[in-house]
Amino acid sequence: MPELPTPSSRFKAEMPAIPGVAAPRPIRHRNPLLPLIIGMAILGVVLFLAAHWFSRLPRAAKPARVEPTPQIEVPSPPDPNSLLPHANENNPVIADVADFSKPWSSLNFFIHNTVTGENIPATLIRIPTGPANSPSGYWAFSRKAAYGDCQLEYLTDMDKLLKDYNYRHATHPLVGNPCSRTLYDPLRTTNLPGNIWIRGAIVQGGDIRPPLSVEIKIQGNQILAIRTE
Repeated sequence: MPELPTPSSRFKAEMPAIPGVAAPRPIRHRNPLLPLIIGMAILGVVLFLAAHWFSRLPRAAKPARVEPTPQIEVPSPPDPNSLLPHANENNPVIADVADFSKPWSSLNFFIHNTVTGENIPATLIRIPTGPANSPSGYWAFSRKAAYGDCQLEYLTDMDKLLKDYNYRHATHPLVGNPCSRTLYDPLRTTNLPGNIWIRGAIVQGGDIRPPLSVEIKIQGNQILAIRTE
């Protein structure tokens, strides 16, 4: 039995053939992702070329590293007091007799006070009233004033005695208290209550007593500071 035409093909009109006119080509559907693919490809080429161009540019030289200037550690100067003799019970030696051949020569030192535990600043003076190998030829006193916080000074400059203490009668060095302007004479002694004679009588000023004395002994050629008041 012959195949019958379908309803759709039965009523479909055939396009007449026109002489000299080509038949229309069938329409092809384009891929919608094609423009995106092409754009990405172009972008990739541009990025590649840009990277290649930047890689060929001369690179800026790195700044030279500045090394820090080496610091030279300068040692602190020694404490002048540490260079002075320090007398104590185990080692009371402070000087040699040969160092005091001239009258009025002096030496600053420290003596340990066994009662308070302090190292007391003191001064030793060679006085011309006794031989150099005898304790009578020396006077040692504490530079710490007996009362107050002032420190006594050994004055050998007559101009300083006149300028700072307004004292016009000095014929030899004296000891002074710069706070009270009191002056003590190393050649004169005075009597304290209890019939105690001590050196350093006051010749000017209102301090109560002479400086605190330091006991001196001579052992061979060495001068020893034994104790302080």
